[in-house]
Amino acid sequence: MRPDQYRYVETHAWWLGTFGPHQFLSEQRLRMWVPKRTERDWLLVREVTGGQQWLTGSAQQALEDGFDLRDVAPVGRFAAPHGAFDTSAGYQDYEVDLDLDRDLQFDAQCGSPRPAPRGSWKDPTPQFFSRLPLDPQRLLDQLVEDNPGSWFGPFAAAVAALRTGLVPAALRSALYKALTGLPEVSIGRAANLDGLDCLAFVHDAGPTRTELLVDPSDGRFAGERDTVRADSRAGLPTGTVISTTAVRTAVVDGPGLRPEASTA
Repeated sequence: MRPDQYRYVETHAWWLGTFGPHQFLSEQRLRMWVPKRTERDWLLVREVTGGQQWLTGSAQQALEDGFDLRDVAPVGRFAAPHGAFDTSAGYQDYEVDLDLDRDLQFDAQCGSPRPAPRGSWKDPTPQFFSRLPLDPQRLLDQLVEDNPGSWFGPFAAAVAALRTGLVPAALRSALYKALTGLPEVSIGRAANLDGLDCLAFVHDAGPTRTELLVDPSDGRFAGERDTVRADSRAGLPTGTVISTTAVRTAVVDGPGLRPEASTA
């Protein structure tokens, strides 16, 4: 990957939404361009397609109760150095700037470029990845030590990092090996949302069964799926899929360019 290129990460997802007693899956597409020089602007394009699958209640009932699809998620084009996107204002638009020599953003007080965030499992950065060991056992030990919680435990932390599509190949390989050392993790096969046959790391514990999906051809993260393991108090029966995604990555020549339009 050249210094002037970008990592393209595309996520196709059906994610759970709630509106009062109504629960539904909403189809969304996210496209992100991450520059090799991460201090430059990252670009995120978020789209809510309008596709819905109602799990409890119905679209008609929700509309009568005041449901508005525009409230599902912020949409539009967002840009920020280091991927620190502010989507709180809802729809925004960003004019794609292909000038690779444009000035960096500077801190108003010290007059220097904004420092890169240290990163974490939930919000990883290249600097965070560089601090992780490549030995699978040491990596497993750190994964468990850093994420002792039951809700956001070691498996969930690994999935959070991998879904960014930015984990380097050597670290991905070590992380997959580390995950096999966790209890209640098994390996099988499953298709991602777009139908790709994948290797599946399955964590079958807690309220949901989580499948981490890997493209067997190159080891890249290819998506995930969460399924309810027991009838929920909200009315979702056992076996209900509450999140499913497909993720693909590529290298492109600039922000806003798709893989088929790149020379990479």
